[in-house]
Amino acid sequence: MTQAVKAATKTIPIVMIAVGDPVGSGLVASLARPGGNVTGTSNLSPPLMVKRLELLKEAHPAVRRVAVLLNPANPAQKLSYEAMETAAKSLKVEIQKFEVRNLGEIQSAFAAMAKQRIDSVAVAQDTILLANAGVIAALAAKQRIASSGNIEYAEAGGLIGYDSITDIYRYSATYVDKILKGAKPADLPVEQPSKFGVVVNMKTAKALGIKIPNSILVRADKVIE
Repeated sequence: MTQAVKAATKTIPIVMIAVGDPVGSGLVASLARPGGNVTGTSNLSPPLMVKRLELLKEAHPAVRRVAVLLNPANPAQKLSYEAMETAAKSLKVEIQKFEVRNLGEIQSAFAAMAKQRIDSVAVAQDTILLANAGVIAALAAKQRIASSGNIEYAEAGGLIGYDSITDIYRYSATYVDKILKGAKPADLPVEQPSKFGVVVNMKTAKALGIKIPNSILVRADKVIE
């Protein structure tokens, strides 16, 4: 969405909200000095996805083949997947992307996972996937595979949730205020989340027969029993 708006104008100020990788996506020149008519907040999508993969492996060491559920229409997803490919090598896991744009494609992706013996799934940072968090968690549970996503995903029934707990949406409003008072987007640094949280759904872990290690439980901000 932000890229489409930027393509339409190079003069009207644009405040982006929770964009995955604004530098890698070409929206800004740098986080410190955006340099154009776009500024706002980033949700650090690539590092978030790498951490979700790491937590998935730590929670269930038997994980070997990980499906990455992503929306190809979201430019940050390609960058996130590339970051995960690098991490997967050190974790000794194989990752495979499943591109989805709607509920029907999500259901088809899980049907394909079953045929390919996928043993776990990592859910990308995307509004479509967030809107279908409950469905995705239910499908993962039905196929008895471990899963990780954002905090809302774990609360909806996923195994592990990891996400920013910084209110970047509320912070985004401050950019609008500054711009209305005369500030230029080019001079307003992009804000990144500074606090992150881990949620563990023990109910799901027990249903899957997974024993969550203490190394995760002691770091968890919330444990769902």
